[in-house]
Amino acid sequence: MDQAETNRFDELYQRYLRLLKLQGKSQKTIDAYARAVRRISEHFGCCPDQLTLEQREKYFSDLVKSHSWSTVKIDRNGLQFFWKHVLQRDWQWVNIVKAPKVRSLPDILTTTEVEQLIGATRNLRYRVFLLATYSMGLRLSETLALQVGDVDGQRKLVHIRRGKGHKDRFVPLPDLTYQALRALWCKHRNPCWFAPLRGANRGIELTLECLVAPLRSANQSFERTSLRLHESLRLSQARAFAQFRD
Repeated sequence: MDQAETNRFDELYQRYLRLLKLQGKSQKTIDAYARAVRRISEHFGCCPDQLTLEQREKYFSDLVKSHSWSTVKIDRNGLQFFWKHVLQRDWQWVNIVKAPKVRSLPDILTTTEVEQLIGATRNLRYRVFLLATYSMGLRLSETLALQVGDVDGQRKLVHIRRGKGHKDRFVPLPDLTYQALRALWCKHRNPCWFAPLRGANRGIELTLECLVAPLRSANQSFERTSLRLHESLRLSQARAFAQFRD
């Protein structure tokens, strides 16, 4: 792109980011949609508003070959937003990209398998993390964001803040999980986080990146190495609860 076209792209791109925020999109969605606009612009070496329908068809045809369908759908939605709200043009080619419907059965662990998985995790912080995620049916991000003030030990409730859809909710707190969280907190007595980082980063909460290696290690020592832990723990808890209720 020449300088004039680069300036026009920057102007449209910044307006795109502003409109995404005004539409109440999460930061994760904003990053993914913005990546879609940058990707197609870099692919053709021009501002997206210059692209023809035929070029866009060819672009998505190539994208399907090199990326997953989830990425393709995100890029489609991101570009649709760009065309509709930034360029203010009709979006008539949305049916060009239509992901195939694939229904796969999830991996669900038995209670014994969950116990084996938690037992294979040696570090106390990660063991308590898995226990809390499973026993309360939380998402990984929800367990990571858990703070000391969110736990009501008297009423045995945990306040989950800004979960999926930016919604708060209360979940029951099992006695075993409460004791495990308390034992972990007594190790460091951080006023905010249950699992703060150590050393120079003491006081900063545990992040998803910190969990990758220990969870992979625990998963490899487990029989079902193909497991997607963050999905399986939540589904396994839901099944165990349903069986208990029945």
